[in-house]
Amino acid sequence: MKVGVIGAGAWGTALSIISARGGANVILWSYDGNYKEFDDVKIPENIQITSDMAQLGDCSAWLVVTPAAYFRDTVHNAAKYYDNQPIIICTKGAESATGDFMSEIIHTELPNAHEIAVLSGPQFAAEVARGIPTGSTLAGTDVAVNTGKQILNKLYINPSDDIIGTQMCGVGKNAVALICGYNSIAAGGENERAMIFTRAWGEVMELGLKCGAKMKTFLDLCGIGDLFLSATSATSRNFAGGMAIARGEKPAGTVEGIFALDGLIRRAKDMGVETPILIDMQKKMGLA
Repeated sequence: MKVGVIGAGAWGTALSIISARGGANVILWSYDGNYKEFDDVKIPENIQITSDMAQLGDCSAWLVVTPAAYFRDTVHNAAKYYDNQPIIICTKGAESATGDFMSEIIHTELPNAHEIAVLSGPQFAAEVARGIPTGSTLAGTDVAVNTGKQILNKLYINPSDDIIGTQMCGVGKNAVALICGYNSIAAGGENERAMIFTRAWGEVMELGLKCGAKMKTFLDLCGIGDLFLSATSATSRNFAGGMAIARGEKPAGTVEGIFALDGLIRRAKDMGVETPILIDMQKKMGLA
C-alpha cells in the first residue's frame, strides 16, 4: 500500500517509520522537504521525503499529522490532490480561532471525504520510532479504521466509533498537561495540583459529553492513558511548555496545549458549558 503522510515533524516522521516497517511505501510530505531525525533510528528505504504535494495524489490513504495551527491551511492546499482516500487524522488539537476539531476541518475543506478516522493515545514519538510497544485508540468509520490498522500494524490498536470523544480526549489532554506542567512549579502544593487537575479534566469531560462523546472513551487509551502519560512527564511537550511558562520562559517548539486551551474555552462558551478552571488557568498563564 502507498501511504501519504502529511507533516514531517516528530510524530509524522515516527508514524512514517512504523508504517514503512509494517510494509507500506510512504510518501512523507513536509513544506520544506525536511524531517525529524531520531538518534539511533534509521529512516527505512521505503520512505520518500518530498515537498511536492502532487505526489500525494496516487496514495491509497492519507495520514494527516500537521500541527493544529496549520491544519486547515495544509488540508486546503492538499485538496486539489485528494481522490477519496481514507484519511487518518493524527493531530491532537482544536483550531484556536474556531474551536473546531480536526475532523470538522476535514469535512469543510474536503467535503468528499467520507472515510475518516482519528488516531489518539499515549504516544511519545521517539519511543514509537524506536519500536517500543505503544497503544492507541483509532476511532472512525469501519473502512478508515481497518485501513489505519493495516497501515499502523506495529501499534496496538483499540478500535472505536467515537470520533468526537476521541478528539475531545486528545484536545483536553493537551490543555490539562499544559496546566499540570505550569502547576508543577506555580501551585502552592501537591493538594492544589491534584484539585486543579481533577476539576480541569472534569470540565473537559463535561464538554465532551455535551458534544456527544461516550463516557467509556475517556477511560480508553486516548483518554486516561494519554492523560496519564502527558500530565505526569516533563518529556511531554505540553507539560514542559507549562513549566516554561511558570518560569517566565518561552516554551520550546509548538505547544499544542496553548491552542487547545483556547479552542476548548471557545467551544464551551458556544455550547453553554461553564469552564471556570480552564478560564482561570489560561489567565494565570498569561494566555488569555
